[in-house]
Amino acid sequence: MTSVYDNRTLYNFMFTLSGMKNLEPKSIFIFISLLVYLLIILLNIVLICTIVLNKSLHEPMYLFICNLCFNELYGATGFYPKFLYDLFSSSHVISYIGCITQSIIIYSSYMCEYTTLVIMAYDRYVAICRPLEYHKIIGTHTVAKALLYSWAFPFIVGLPNIITTSHLPLCGLEIDKLYCDNWSVVKLSCSPGTANNIYGFIVICVFMAHAVIVLLSYQQLIVACRNSADNKKKFMQTCGPHLLSLMNFTIAVLFDLMFSRYGSKDFPEHLRNFFQVEILVIPPIFNPLMYGLKLTEVRKRLFQKCKKCKIRRH
Repeated sequence: MTSVYDNRTLYNFMFTLSGMKNLEPKSIFIFISLLVYLLIILLNIVLICTIVLNKSLHEPMYLFICNLCFNELYGATGFYPKFLYDLFSSSHVISYIGCITQSIIIYSSYMCEYTTLVIMAYDRYVAICRPLEYHKIIGTHTVAKALLYSWAFPFIVGLPNIITTSHLPLCGLEIDKLYCDNWSVVKLSCSPGTANNIYGFIVICVFMAHAVIVLLSYQQLIVACRNSADNKKKFMQTCGPHLLSLMNFTIAVLFDLMFSRYGSKDFPEHLRNFFQVEILVIPPIFNPLMYGLKLTEVRKRLFQKCKKCKIRRH
């Protein structure tokens, strides 16, 4: 099959986001999307500021939570501003460069979530199973390296897929989604895209392995906590949110991947749209709420700030 759009002219074309066509009434979608985006910004920034402004919270565990919240903001910003712009606009198009950029932001955010959760699991493992060595093992340099890894690894792993996708000849410019992702572009290719499919499968396996590592570390933690009431309490307070976050995000990722690759067009359109954006709505709201309310020290600082604000008003 010959290419309709070759690589020399591809960068001048615009993709059409056909998933946006039947979002009616637009006023309701604008209101809900704006509300969700503002809520994501508010919850994550409040948690970040609470940790940054309180020196007592300048510990590795809370810094990793900060990193997780920053990643939620990063991923949400890759979707919501463009989505809201499209809701206000009569034409739902995105440039080739814009499409690739949005794909990089959203998928690097997904991968960064996993790397951060793995780091947090290791931090809790050391804190509970090797408490006397904690500050020696999880020092300043280790935290810096861990944070660098959480961001660098997703970009390094994702780069080959983006490069191979950018060289694919395309036979269409209509993306059947609300936003751009790498798989949507591959599906428009005139060639089979075998290399992309194989590499994509490898990347999925790598990050599912991250989830397995977290689960195995928690298995070790559960064994270590069985005979200690203090460790049990510490596990429930600090590890419970991590485990819930991992399960919530993994289920959302699997829904997104399975529906993107194998979802049928016979599905009702609103249901398809829900599956596409669920991962961009629930985890960014769920995580800051859970960590803010579940972790005792963070909850105390948040309530203290609220009390001070009330006193100042009176």
